[in-house]
Amino acid sequence: MKGFDMKIAVFAGDGIGPEVTGEALRILDALDLPLSYHEGDVGGAAYKKHGHPLPQATLDTAKACDAILFGAVGDFDCDHLSRDLRPEQAILGLRSANGLFANLRPARVFPGLEDTSALKPEIAAAIDLLIVRELNGDVYFGEKGMRTTADGLREGYDVMSYDESEVRRIAIAGFEAAKKRRGLLCSVDKANVLETSQLWRDVVIEVSADYPDVTLSHMYVDNAAMQLVKNPGQFDVVVTGNLFGDILSDQASMCVGSIGLLASASLGERKTEFGTFGLYEPIHGSAPDIAGKGIANPMATILSAAELLRHSLGQEEQAARVEAAVAKTLADGILGGDLGGSAGTREIGDAVLARL
Repeated sequence: MKGFDMKIAVFAGDGIGPEVTGEALRILDALDLPLSYHEGDVGGAAYKKHGHPLPQATLDTAKACDAILFGAVGDFDCDHLSRDLRPEQAILGLRSANGLFANLRPARVFPGLEDTSALKPEIAAAIDLLIVRELNGDVYFGEKGMRTTADGLREGYDVMSYDESEVRRIAIAGFEAAKKRRGLLCSVDKANVLETSQLWRDVVIEVSADYPDVTLSHMYVDNAAMQLVKNPGQFDVVVTGNLFGDILSDQASMCVGSIGLLASASLGERKTEFGTFGLYEPIHGSAPDIAGKGIANPMATILSAAELLRHSLGQEEQAARVEAAVAKTLADGILGGDLGGSAGTREIGDAVLARL
């Protein structure tokens, strides 16, 4: 059935964003759902057209839709701009304006790709984890600036802070995710040296009382980075702050083979007619060096579209179909250059479509 009931905001952005987003839309179109797409400008492309990386019209489009499919932002031409006008402010602004505080980043090794991991194949094969990253706090949103010391030296500062309500809501998101998986939650912090992390740990322990069926553990972030390489199979769900989650999820991408395979979902508390409003994006950047060449791997964006189907549109069966088609494509050896193959963006999209 075709209709105009499920509204998806499509913000393709910069670099390879339009290419990979285009393939994800082809997959969504093949599912015969009542979808409508509403485009908006973000990032460097938006700055060049409107003088701002996140125009009000784009924010209005997001508010009117059930979900956002996001490509990537980042443009070397904009590196000279003040921080508030750089392309990356688009994604930070969308998260903040829509109350998207919980970032879900699944990481697992697809069968047949064990050798593409930076780890030994037998270690990589055990990876099946979910990183739940807090998005609206930490040093990314704290007070920041440049100042001069008493000795006349330039000094940059960024304040890391969380209040207990921010920690509590992301902890709940972590526990809820663990309930649906293997029932293991590892909270990652740096409580031995950071007061912010001590509060984090205290509140996570308080929340754990409401989840007796979930086993809670704690790990310092430096040890977590090491364990992610040494024994990643031990992790089920990891919940952590904005800065630590940003770093660990990128590390996880190389553990599974390529950053071109990792999807993400950013969720808040807003409910739609079909599910939870969210923003869905691949965790890779805009890769301007390969933009327009037709060689970017669209798998992470296609998998992000599957997360969109699952969380915002209530289409679990269709989400599983897309994920199965991706897994079959990879198992059949149709790989992009990031995985040692030669398949281009369109060829990979065609292959996933064929397997639906």
